[in-house]
Amino acid sequence: MTTPDTQTPGQNLKVNGDRLWDSLMDMAKIGPGVAGGNNRQTLTDADAEGRALFQSWCEAAGMTMGLDTMGNMFATRAGEDPEALPVYMGSHLDTQPTGGKYDGVLGVLGGLEVVRTMNDLGIKTKHPIVVTNWTNEEGTRFAPAMLASGVFAGKHTQDWAYGRVDAEGKSFGDELKRIGWVGDEPVGARKMHAMFELHIEQGPILEAEGKDIGVVTHGQGLWWLQCTVTGKDAHTGSTPMNMRVNAGLGMARMTEAAHQIAMAHQPHAVGAVGHCDVFPNSRNVIPGKVVFTVDFRSPDLGKLTSMRAQYEAKAKEIAADLGLGLEIEPVGHFDPVTFDEGCVSAVRAAAERLGYSHMDIVSGAGHDACWINDLAPTAMIMCPCVDGLSHNEAEEISKDWAAAGTDVMLHAVLETAEVVA
Repeated sequence: MTTPDTQTPGQNLKVNGDRLWDSLMDMAKIGPGVAGGNNRQTLTDADAEGRALFQSWCEAAGMTMGLDTMGNMFATRAGEDPEALPVYMGSHLDTQPTGGKYDGVLGVLGGLEVVRTMNDLGIKTKHPIVVTNWTNEEGTRFAPAMLASGVFAGKHTQDWAYGRVDAEGKSFGDELKRIGWVGDEPVGARKMHAMFELHIEQGPILEAEGKDIGVVTHGQGLWWLQCTVTGKDAHTGSTPMNMRVNAGLGMARMTEAAHQIAMAHQPHAVGAVGHCDVFPNSRNVIPGKVVFTVDFRSPDLGKLTSMRAQYEAKAKEIAADLGLGLEIEPVGHFDPVTFDEGCVSAVRAAAERLGYSHMDIVSGAGHDACWINDLAPTAMIMCPCVDGLSHNEAEEISKDWAAAGTDVMLHAVLETAEVVA
């Protein structure tokens, strides 16, 4: 990726780990959770406040901010060649309702720290550098996950995304407008030279193996299936067992089926019910309706496809046996991802140059990079997290882990963006 006019960054080139950590802690003050983490769900007032803080930091670093019609934020540091396509870094600032301080946020603020370090050292690159905050990666309030990057990549239409509603019936489009973060830039209009996403692992492998860096070669594919089971509300005390049409019982058996099907597809396959709503949700009423979501994942497309097909067949069988109604709607999907060999090699070379222990790893979670990989060469960098815990307010990483992952991203980005002598 280098030419006679460009340079490979030296092994002593590192980010300011203390400044990065201070930024992470300052962002965590916005939308605090009840147990030390964060509740900064997408398109809430807290999300708007976090966006404003990020923008102020970017502008202080001499970057210009772009905003598209899905609310995706693009902070740009100019390159020496005005015709060269930018190298992107980014992730997301939104969190789970009981989320941690690092999931997604490290990738955004790590990107900002890369730019700050370049400014400190007067480093110039041929290609512009862009730091991105993708809207609604988590998908908790508005399903599916990675919604705005999915629209950017052409996986969903903007009208469909704007029409997604939360549990209170509020639409994505209305809430984006309400918090004041609708941009004028057409979504998906940007072109990329490459993209790198730094993220905590959200799993236990790196910590267990004693590795500083995960070089992400692949990402698991997933299916999210929303199941609506309908029975009949009835009194729990006075309705004979043989006369019940119990939607809750149907969900219980379908939950077990999801587990059994995932186990039958081992290794490298997982499945579980993660979200459910029971109606009328009263202690003395047999549930007449249950809505729940099944999450199947695998890096093997054949296994992923098979799990969905087997589950739908088994769920219909269970519903028929219990006299229940059943609707199954796919609400999230992407195929397994193979990240760009050149970008992955840049990440691996950076870890080696810096002397960080590393290993190849498959991402168990979905990320915005999974969609962008269809548009431009893309790779991910992972750092460990304590006990592999994420999507939990107790999520924790060390300052050294955060700095090491950002160091690797700095080197990979500088190699790809071509440092100018």
